[in-house]
Amino acid sequence: MKTALITGITGQDGAYLAKLLLEKGYKVIGTVRSYRCANRNNFKYLGIDDDIMIEELELLDMANIIRLLQKHKIDEIYNLAAQSSVGLSFSQPIGTFSFNTMSVNNLLETIRLFSPNTKLYQASSSEMYGQVESMPITPNTPMHPISPYGISKMSAYFMVATYRESYNLFASNGILFNHESFLRSDNFFIKKVIKNAIKIKNNELPNLVVGNLNIKRDFGYAPKYVEAMWKLLQQDVADDYIICSGKSILLRDIIEYIFDKLNLNKKLIIEDEKLFRPNEIENIYGDNTKAKKELNWEYEYSFFDILDLLIEEELKYGK
Repeated sequence: MKTALITGITGQDGAYLAKLLLEKGYKVIGTVRSYRCANRNNFKYLGIDDDIMIEELELLDMANIIRLLQKHKIDEIYNLAAQSSVGLSFSQPIGTFSFNTMSVNNLLETIRLFSPNTKLYQASSSEMYGQVESMPITPNTPMHPISPYGISKMSAYFMVATYRESYNLFASNGILFNHESFLRSDNFFIKKVIKNAIKIKNNELPNLVVGNLNIKRDFGYAPKYVEAMWKLLQQDVADDYIICSGKSILLRDIIEYIFDKLNLNKKLIIEDEKLFRPNEIENIYGDNTKAKKELNWEYEYSFFDILDLLIEEELKYGK
């Protein structure tokens, strides 16, 4: 039986990944900074709450990581822990950069010194590319991040590549574009819009106040994207892969679609310039050809079909 360690396990990706690994016969260990903040709601929703071992881990303390790897024989590490909000990174740039880089450096160095056969998956981000000259984004597209979050992820990405090439570690970057599910945190765009639109429908909110809607993003479905994460670590050779839908959608079209599904008046959608980011990527989408070919990963979903599913789940199970 293989043993997998998932940092950031309580989030959307961690929960779906844990479910997938359990189905494949893994022993799954998840980490949290403190037992006091270990929200197990996502595990309960997926019916896996009794099947996961939770350990405390401070990723900024390398001794903590060493202790955990010595306690358990870890075959695969999926590093999903990060300060993952682009918007928050503008108000907390130093904290974002420090955690998102030092945590990865500590994992890599611990693996190098104490567990060189352990495979590492690093959750990278499309935000590393920032403003690009041509689309779609491929693994060869130059990076030009325009947010503190994007910069932190780029730094971690190159550190993973450096350890792979310099120390022959099995360390891979999964460059995931936006991916959504019912388990997405409330502070992310799609989840926030759906929840607030339902509140408007229930007369609990007068309108929907949002930022810039004239931007386009590549959105996908989280349960399918975590399949690609697992497939990355099952390859014979470590490498970096872009995981995306291959198409971008205007945020305005997404909101209007949600409002149409809930029979809401679009005049209740209010754009507030105070919510605009200091610097914004206008349009971004990726090329998933390499992932489909080398990982044998299949993805043919329309995001509007996914929106139907998310709205249905939120109406049925949301609070």
